[in-house]
Amino acid sequence: MATGKFSRTKSRKWDGGRYVPKRRFCSFCADKVEEIDYKDPVKLRRHIFGGGKIEPRRKSGTCAKHQRALAVAIKRARHLALLPYVPAHIRKIGDTSGAG
Repeated sequence: MATGKFSRTKSRKWDGGRYVPKRRFCSFCADKVEEIDYKDPVKLRRHIFGGGKIEPRRKSGTCAKHQRALAVAIKRARHLALLPYVPAHIRKIGDTSGAG
């Protein structure tokens, strides 16, 4: 029979039965970055999902100013082929819609 208690994990905190999420902060503000460089794909890849989408603010924790600059930098890097538009595993499969 279950006791009704929640298991505690390292990423979450339980405070009297309430979930308290981990505090997020802007990594660019913490490093005092003035301008996000589009020529650094290693840093930009940390803010892209597996499907190739740009990670939203609520997930990454970046401030509004740096999120806008990050989106522009990722789009510029994609245009110059420093970052892919589509992940490799989807590119290999190709078009599966059957049209064509």
